Amino acid sequence: MVDENRVEGTVREFAGKAQGVAGDILGDSKTSAQGRINDAAGQAQKAYGQASDQLKGLADELTDRIHETPLLAVLGAVGLGYLIGKLTSR
Repeated sequence: MVDENRVEGTVREFAGKAQGVAGDILGDSKTSAQGRINDAAGQAQKAYGQASDQLKGLADELTDRIHETPLLAVLGAVGLGYLIGKLTSR
């Protein structure tokens, strides 16, 4: 499933571009600037949605790996906990 921020960001980016062009055509610098701001905000929101989708995919993959090899996952967690304990006890 696609993160809703990707869709909303794409819509906002498109609307911002249209608003910026309309402002340029009409000679309205305020509308043009607001359009560019909305365009940039839409790009940022879309990027956030893409990153969120990627992280969800990685989390799903990690969950699958843990289900496939639970003993290895437990040993890895114990080893990581031991290492963190050693590093923070100094």
